[in-house]
Amino acid sequence: MKKEILENQILRSQMLFFDPPETRVVFRTAPTTEAAPKDSSEMPSPYKMPPADILDIEPAVTVLVSGDIRFRFYAPEAKTVEVAGLGGGFSRDRRPMTKGPDGWWTATVSGIQPGFHYHEYFVDGNRLVNPDGLCGYGCFYAINYFDLPSDEDDFWMLKDVPHGDVRMEYYKSSVNGRIKCAWVYTPPGYDSETERYPVVYIQHGVGENETGWIWQGKLNLIADNLIAEGKCPKLLIVMNAGYAFREDEDPVFFPGDFDSELVDDCIPFIDAKYRTLADKRHRAVSGLSLGSVQAFYTAMKHRELFGSLGVFSGGFPVKRSEYDYSDYFKDKDTVNSDFDLIFVSGGDQEGFVETTLPILDEIRSAGVKIVDYHRPGYHVWDVWRYSAYEFLQLLFK
Repeated sequence: MKKEILENQILRSQMLFFDPPETRVVFRTAPTTEAAPKDSSEMPSPYKMPPADILDIEPAVTVLVSGDIRFRFYAPEAKTVEVAGLGGGFSRDRRPMTKGPDGWWTATVSGIQPGFHYHEYFVDGNRLVNPDGLCGYGCFYAINYFDLPSDEDDFWMLKDVPHGDVRMEYYKSSVNGRIKCAWVYTPPGYDSETERYPVVYIQHGVGENETGWIWQGKLNLIADNLIAEGKCPKLLIVMNAGYAFREDEDPVFFPGDFDSELVDDCIPFIDAKYRTLADKRHRAVSGLSLGSVQAFYTAMKHRELFGSLGVFSGGFPVKRSEYDYSDYFKDKDTVNSDFDLIFVSGGDQEGFVETTLPILDEIRSAGVKIVDYHRPGYHVWDVWRYSAYEFLQLLFK
């Protein structure tokens, strides 16, 4: 594994901190006229110094040169601590950790495949988040994760190139009256320039939210690096929370009327506030998993608004209980006129070749233009990073 990849700063950054989490400041109390305690054991508990090893610089998850992973969890009173993945490249089997005299539990695990990995800790049988590890929002809760990168993963690394901004914007949903938060990536130089930019609207998957494409997906860094290399144009990227329930609706897989919220509320807000190229040829919609189904539905329903579509790890759902576009994809002239790009991707281990590729080949046999991309991987963020990397290079040509 390349040293510059293994030591890249972004591997140790997350939503709660940008510098390494094990960097700590120790506050010592100022001298007073009262007699100072002889040692830390006599100090009042709020001021007691933590054990020296708690201030150890070793992180909660360490990628070893061998490719093995060492996990650490501080639980001095626990009887048992275990660590497990969520399946795929890191199985759900719970690995027992060994307690040291300092209260740190450790385990070294072999055979984890390269890629992005959510994982969990179980302390005396209870699932807990490791406060010393990287943490994001996934699977509907705060969850730890780590990357075991390969030598091909430098495209999403933090590099010394011009960087864009990630901004938080608030708009009101006409679907349920709630204030929604959209994260907006603006390219390097946006504030000092006057030009207008194309826009990509991109959605997260089920159990995630608008933060995922930044902290887990590294999409801002992917865009920074591609723009610096001249491989994609400067553009805006808009990331929304795809849940648009009303109070009288049940939480189902296709969550509420997000299509109306995106088209009627978010897009007009973005076009009014940002310097967009507000026409279909410069507007794309995309997403992963659940977000890919939402993107497909919105693109089909509003072909006057979107000229490009990206479907990551969602199959190619031309027909669902909510819609049926089977006949539409039999008309190659209409489809090829409506869309400059239809991009469909997935991981080999999530069944893309066996299930999705035959559907695409059948549609393409009628002359419909669809670009497919697949690579080794499961239904996880490393597949979606690669998908976004390929998709952005094909847009707005």
